[in-house]
Amino acid sequence: MIHNLSQTTSIFNTFLAELRDCDIQKDPMRFRRNLERVSEVLAYELSKHLEYETVTVTTPLGETPIPLLKKQPVLATILRAGLPMHQGLLNYFDRAESAFVSAYRKHTTAEDFEIHVEYLAAPNIDGKTLIISDPMLATGSSMVMVYKALMQYGKPAKVHIVSAIAAPEALEYLKKHLPETVTIWLGAIDVELTAQSYIVPGLGDAGDLAFGVKC
Repeated sequence: MIHNLSQTTSIFNTFLAELRDCDIQKDPMRFRRNLERVSEVLAYELSKHLEYETVTVTTPLGETPIPLLKKQPVLATILRAGLPMHQGLLNYFDRAESAFVSAYRKHTTAEDFEIHVEYLAAPNIDGKTLIISDPMLATGSSMVMVYKALMQYGKPAKVHIVSAIAAPEALEYLKKHLPETVTIWLGAIDVELTAQSYIVPGLGDAGDLAFGVKC
């Protein structure tokens, strides 16, 4: 199942517009904060689909029943671009465990590359809800590699993928290589993927915009 937040009109559009705006992108702190805000809204929408149990809360004047999350999810992100999104998710799921994966493109030519996973740190995810975040889903191959790498830590009860922008090619790839029970949460679906596997109009390189150009 795919949830595309750009299909409805809300303040979320402002955050996404600022992420894309090449003038606003000149401020790395603002870019990181907008990635956080995008993932906070996605976290809120996703939270409506989690399990809850009613708990009695004592106030200074009495008691009231409130539905609260039954279990906190595990939040996984792809280094380094995913860190601001991870923080946004943590702002809402503030008691969640975290997992971190280093995955990157190793180019042989401008258009040909392989995905390498080098670093992985994760808690046990068996029977838990797993949320994997990455700002951009271009080809989808990085996400599939990360998903498979995380499965060595257990079989999650449910998997959600959270991303700001995706290309149609990535969504087709995920449908072919991930279980159909995986749910995808997106800020927008863009129209084009270049020969170099960059999303158009996209927003550029999220990692470089957030943390500086890498050598």
